[in-house]
Amino acid sequence: MADPRLPERSDIPIVRLDREKPYLRILGATIYVRDQDVSLSFFVDKLGFTLTHDRQIAPGFRWIAVSPPDGDSFLGIVSPVPGSEEYKLIGHCRNIAFMAEDVETRYREWSARGVEFVQPPSPSPVGGTFAVFKDPDGNGFAMLGFDEVTLAIEAQRRALAEKLEAERRAAQELDIARAVQARLFPQMLPPVHALDYAGICIQAHAVGGDYYDFLDLGPGRLGLVIGDIAGKGIAAALLMANLQANLRSQSAIALQEPGRMLQSVNRLFFENTVDSAYATLIFAEYDQNLRRLRYINCGHLPALVLRSDGVPGGTIEWLHSTSTVLGLAPAWDPSIHECQLAAGDIFVFYTDGVTEAASCENGEEFGEQRLIDALRRHRDEPASTLLASLADEVLHFCPTHQHDDITLIVAKCQ
Repeated sequence: MADPRLPERSDIPIVRLDREKPYLRILGATIYVRDQDVSLSFFVDKLGFTLTHDRQIAPGFRWIAVSPPDGDSFLGIVSPVPGSEEYKLIGHCRNIAFMAEDVETRYREWSARGVEFVQPPSPSPVGGTFAVFKDPDGNGFAMLGFDEVTLAIEAQRRALAEKLEAERRAAQELDIARAVQARLFPQMLPPVHALDYAGICIQAHAVGGDYYDFLDLGPGRLGLVIGDIAGKGIAAALLMANLQANLRSQSAIALQEPGRMLQSVNRLFFENTVDSAYATLIFAEYDQNLRRLRYINCGHLPALVLRSDGVPGGTIEWLHSTSTVLGLAPAWDPSIHECQLAAGDIFVFYTDGVTEAASCENGEEFGEQRLIDALRRHRDEPASTLLASLADEVLHFCPTHQHDDITLIVAKCQ
């Protein structure tokens, strides 16, 4: 049985799975011994190794593995059945070598702990220093200092450690970016008592380029924005933050002149980004007293309006593009359209992450019709519940992998 002082552990260094270069390393080697507990005490207490596995695999067969303090491989310790071919190998292992930064220091430390060295530190024929010691069963091990080969191995080890540390820092920075971007989305809903509304952005990656917002344009008036930045990842997230800042800074003039506001936003976006950067966007202003939606669709997908007109399922209307995309030219002239709404009408803004969500089975896209069908099925739910239902249907359609941000705004006229 295992030594109660040495609890079962599983702390072999983490395998790197970056998918750029398939991971391959020497996993371990095996030695045969008479008494596993004696050998375990030798490697752990005298050599300072770490116990990585101690399990009863089958009746009469116990698997023990230890790992050197700075190693990424393990040494299996097996006690074979007496009379077996493996039993004859006890004490005959001579081919396992450990690399040490300071052979002399290790030699003195281990000798003081009772480790038997049959070869004290000596110059190696291939450079560096080597020493040879035995375990209690007479298995021999070499300890090698830094020759050209071991220096190359150590350089690779350091390079991998630096790469892993860089990946860790990058992941940490992405977590910070995610938290910062989350604060760019609306943190509270401006009060509009005649409109039940909600928005959501489910990002496919740590950060993304989809954007939605709600702007307080004064009593009874609400600005609704949805946008999609060209590109993905950090670059798109930075552009999204730029667009959000421009819209927020210019929103004071939106009430009287939404077209001029977007002209200013377009100019700022063009001046502060690279030539290829652009965004599709819908800006809409809802007036609760008039139940009127004035909107500018800048090359974005058409918004949907589901009417409560008594027609079975409700009539669907589309608020198509009225202008070109934002950010491709300094001069830009948007066109404003209006949509008259009635109590019970619902309008939905969405990004292409909704309609282009692809099934993992056959690659079929969720599509606009499925969105319309889902909207009709859940139309009687409050806006926040309706929004969650639409998002759930998209996510269930592509359950294994989300390729793009899923962003939706749902509003119900009261």
